[in-house]
Amino acid sequence: MPKMKTKSGAKKRFKMTASGRVKAGVAGKRHRLMSHDADYIRSHRGTKILKKGDESLVKWYMPYNR
Repeated sequence: MPKMKTKSGAKKRFKMTASGRVKAGVAGKRHRLMSHDADYIRSHRGTKILKKGDESLVKWYMPYNR
C-alpha cells in the first residue's frame, strides 16, 4: 500500500503535544496591532490548543504525526 501524503502547509503550522492534542499559533498577532487593546495583544501571545473539531481535521492532514 502506498504512503499517505502529509499536507505541507499543516506540518509548518501545527505541532502535536505529548498527549496527542494539536498546538497552533494564535491568529491576529502579525500586524495592525495598534488598533487592538493591550488585553487582546496579551491574550494572543504564544500558542493555543485547538478545539476537538479543528483537531480532527489537522490530524487527518498529518496522518503520521499521531
